[in-house]
Amino acid sequence: MSLATRLPRLWHTVRHLRPVQIYGRAWHRLHRPRVAHAPAPQMAAFERGWIACAREPSMLGPTRFRFLNEEHEAGANDWNSTRLPKLWLYNLHYFDDLNADAAASREHWHRDLIARWIADNPPPAGNGWEPYCLSLRIVNWIKWRCGGQLFGDAARARTALDSLATQVRFLRGRLERHLLGNHLWANYKALLFAGAFFEGSEAVRWRELGLFGLRAQIDEQILADGGHFERSPMYHAILLEDLLDLVQLALVYPDAFPERDVQLWRDKAQAMLAWLAVMTHPDGGIAFFNDAALGIAPPLAALQDYARALGIEPPPASREALQLLPQSGYARLQSGEAVLICDVGEIGPDYLPGHAHADTLSFELSLHGRRVLVNAGISRYDIDPERLWQRGTAAHNTVEIDGQDSSEVWASFRVARRARPRAVAHGREGESLWLSAAHDGYRRLKGRPLHRRRWVLTPRGLRIEDRIDGRFGEAIARLRVHPQCEVDGHDIRAAGDGDAPAQLRWRSEAGGDALVPGRYHPGFGLREACTVIETLIDPRVGTATLVLEWGR
Repeated sequence: MSLATRLPRLWHTVRHLRPVQIYGRAWHRLHRPRVAHAPAPQMAAFERGWIACAREPSMLGPTRFRFLNEEHEAGANDWNSTRLPKLWLYNLHYFDDLNADAAASREHWHRDLIARWIADNPPPAGNGWEPYCLSLRIVNWIKWRCGGQLFGDAARARTALDSLATQVRFLRGRLERHLLGNHLWANYKALLFAGAFFEGSEAVRWRELGLFGLRAQIDEQILADGGHFERSPMYHAILLEDLLDLVQLALVYPDAFPERDVQLWRDKAQAMLAWLAVMTHPDGGIAFFNDAALGIAPPLAALQDYARALGIEPPPASREALQLLPQSGYARLQSGEAVLICDVGEIGPDYLPGHAHADTLSFELSLHGRRVLVNAGISRYDIDPERLWQRGTAAHNTVEIDGQDSSEVWASFRVARRARPRAVAHGREGESLWLSAAHDGYRRLKGRPLHRRRWVLTPRGLRIEDRIDGRFGEAIARLRVHPQCEVDGHDIRAAGDGDAPAQLRWRSEAGGDALVPGRYHPGFGLREACTVIETLIDPRVGTATLVLEWGR
């Protein structure tokens, strides 16, 4: 890429950033807080044991772990190994297994793992001392201890508590204000946990800073419709579990937090549960918009059960045929056995689009409880062509014009010029539900094309109407068929036996249709073959309509 191309891309990326994201990056790189090895404060007494949200175990043996669908041995001195993927190693430092299903049966492994981490990871070097790793590990160690587990004999317990306090002090001086978003949220959550777990003036200061910071983050990050502002269903579920954790922390330490904060956490958790229900397919998994994959965050059902265990009743499932999340920019249409989830909104906050994809006006479809049409998902966070493709328009059920992405995604977490939605409208005509929107993401191209899309859903089918205003050379509308569906010509059928298999036919009212091989990434490290329906939009006409029909 030439300098003439790189400089405008960099400008359109940087101009949206907040000043703290620019000078804060330099400060974070240069500043190293003092490592404070003072003895830990006394533990505070807690009222009840910790109840964990359901989570698959990741520790398979004393030194064997499964993260991101990859299984590896991690013995002595492997915490920062160059032979293992960086993101996999981060997960090793999180210690999520301490609070996973049947964790009590692995308590002796956990106790030894904690001791080994302390011995192998002196501060402040290595992956484990990065602020996000610190934040998640601090919380997991505290949950584990509040669950009734012991660090070991008196000497081991003192070593573990002193290490925990040292980690909190170091985190206090390394808050990720330059990254903001879910990272800064996790930092404040860890301070709240530490501030409740320990007693004394130092713990009070941690708790007060955590409260002050999280109040601002809740106001900024949780939108009025209940969605997380990064518009990723996966990260939304992660932060929803965080809020439920804080509600439980207030039950474990009933005098630690003001009632108004606890009530706010409860109210926001209910709103977030309602949002997640809209963005969850009938199979119980999240829809794939922006960075989203299965197996990272708890699914809706687990979060609902967790909320009930804390005395929070999840909102009942909506019976509305059309549900719009106006601030997040998503819509759910339900007709008969069909569920359609559409993206008609911003890709994320302007200053924080790191988890955004070029997926504007994309959608996913379930029929008879099975996913039929899907976005490609994600499998990695590395800076490489695969990550770039997974974020790009071609990996989503929308229209790509002249080989360009609707939003200029680049690197792993960067976006330059981004699509803006326009003219979002919806309604009902008899038994038909309709939704329409446009976006200006391609207006930067020579012919200044504007993509408009309209969905019409009935109990018997879906009609997708695309129109491109302006000049263009080539435009391709794509529909990615779920790998468990068989595509035979114009017939699509869900594989496997079932009482109500998903069967449908597709037809295009424009020429140039083709079935091409594709790929699907339902989780990190996963790749499955699938079929993609491609429809070429004639530049002389500028319109294309694709119809899916099911039922009789």
